[in-house]
Amino acid sequence: MGDRELDNDEAGAMRGLFDDEEAAVADFFAPRRHTGAPEGAVREKPTHYSAISATLYTEDLQRLAGLVAELKKRGYSRANKSLVIREALRQMDLDLVPPQR
Repeated sequence: MGDRELDNDEAGAMRGLFDDEEAAVADFFAPRRHTGAPEGAVREKPTHYSAISATLYTEDLQRLAGLVAELKKRGYSRANKSLVIREALRQMDLDLVPPQR
């Protein structure tokens, strides 16, 4: 602001900026997304996909990461683990799966 004095309107606006200090701190560290929807509106969950958790061996994770890296190197900038897994599922032939011991 420099050496200029604040007039009463500006000073009042500055003071009122953090009237609710708790909310200001919470908003700073976890800002709400501004979606344009009214506050408190419930957003519908997407139905075209579902998040899952899967357990993989470390060598499988390394191979997966390597495949993603190779795809990105080849120009597939949006490649990720999900894409590789989806593509593997799409190509899987159950007749080629070895019998269980």
